Amino acid sequence: CRHVVIIGGNHDSPTFLNAPRELLKVLNVHVVGAKADSLTDEVIVLRNADQRAEAIICATPYLRDRDIRSTEAGESIEDKAQKLLEGIQAHYAAVTAHAEALHTALPTDDAAHVPIIAMGHLFTAGGRTTDGDGVRDLYVGSIAHVGVNIFPPALDYVALGHLHVPQNVGGRDHIRYSGSPIAMGFGEALQQKSVCLMTFDQRKPELTLIDIPVFQRLRQLRGNVQRLQSDLRHLVQDNISTWVEVIYTGDDIVPDLREQLDHAVRSDNTNQQSPVTILRIKNQRSGAQLSSGEASQQTLDDLTPQDVFEKCLDANKVAIEQRPALQLAWQEILQQLHEHDTRAE
Repeated sequence: CRHVVIIGGNHDSPTFLNAPRELLKVLNVHVVGAKADSLTDEVIVLRNADQRAEAIICATPYLRDRDIRSTEAGESIEDKAQKLLEGIQAHYAAVTAHAEALHTALPTDDAAHVPIIAMGHLFTAGGRTTDGDGVRDLYVGSIAHVGVNIFPPALDYVALGHLHVPQNVGGRDHIRYSGSPIAMGFGEALQQKSVCLMTFDQRKPELTLIDIPVFQRLRQLRGNVQRLQSDLRHLVQDNISTWVEVIYTGDDIVPDLREQLDHAVRSDNTNQQSPVTILRIKNQRSGAQLSSGEASQQTLDDLTPQDVFEKCLDANKVAIEQRPALQLAWQEILQQLHEHDTRAE
């Protein structure tokens, strides 16, 4: 492992990442925490011990709204969307053009074997997610789900982050999310996580997926009480340490649901700890409405900020036609708070 290239994502503090970058560069660890002032700091030529180029990396981090879009009075949501997409596309065009210039300057014998690789932290159009995985829209109003057309054809491979599900983009294997290395939520419990190994025949990429072992088994169980108890007992019989999220979808009101499920995971041998641990129980009873008692059991862990805001709109009986503008303002507030938090770190 001669080189490591790290880019900042939407959850990262650019200042925190960039602070040690000059020191890390000595160790061939290249860090780009935020959009660089100069393209030369964002396009990195990786060299071997003989100082011959091995790859050119367009290390483009998460592009914040303020990095790529100027604000004008009276802009509509559509105007903002268009400006964001144009800003992202223009930035990738600029870094790729700079990488191509560096590539052209290489000795002819080297150039044929030096790929141009881009990195990015994006939410692409059609990207797959899972419930409860914590993936959030990167820009206000879900407007910057970019298409594959933003990546110039000169790029031999594009390594993307943000989405947890391993997947290619638009059916193109050379534009790919490697996905998270571990399950980031119970909805990902049955996903096979992997690492992408890319080898190049000259500049043609070849992909190999390397499976990542599971070090802590997760399971998400759904059903009525009888189904849940049965599934939990089967997990206990496997005798493998398992963390479980339970989603109750039965028709009946079950006031002692936690007690019944805890009883199902207890080992027959009272001196032996059960291998199954229930970490979360969600009550999604299939009746028409949750009773007030059941609704009061909902916690913020079960709700997203958007869910809380929707409940606030409902509680205040806000008219449907007034909601889009309020929802847009709410998303802008959330984005500003998130960016303030990352800067503070």
